[in-house]
Amino acid sequence: MLKKETYSISELATYFGITTRTIRYYEEIGLLKPMRSDGGQRVFTKKERIRLQLVFRGKKYGFSLEEIREMIQLFDQDPSGKQQLIKTIEYGQGKIKEVSKRIDDLVMLRTEMERLIVDFQTKLNELERE
Repeated sequence: MLKKETYSISELATYFGITTRTIRYYEEIGLLKPMRSDGGQRVFTKKERIRLQLVFRGKKYGFSLEEIREMIQLFDQDPSGKQQLIKTIEYGQGKIKEVSKRIDDLVMLRTEMERLIVDFQTKLNELERE
């Protein structure tokens, strides 16, 4: 499928393992702009397929669809990619802070749980000696 230059909505859905409804939704919110055939069917270009890859990469890293849309649209406004990179770095730094906070919270939770397990084991040992 990667060698083709155009794709139907069902081909993209199958390729990415998503529903055609998801693709239509991404079109509705401006993430994708497929062409239309003479019969009115959506025709997706290689550019649209790459955009979908970027959407899924963005979602993987926790970006909202609005953030992803903004980053993608910046490339349309500035084909050099500079503005897109600036915005992606900005959003990426924010995501790193969020992930770091979650990691800190999880480490604290693990420490508390480990302490509780030690307390519970001590209590169980006392009960077994009685």
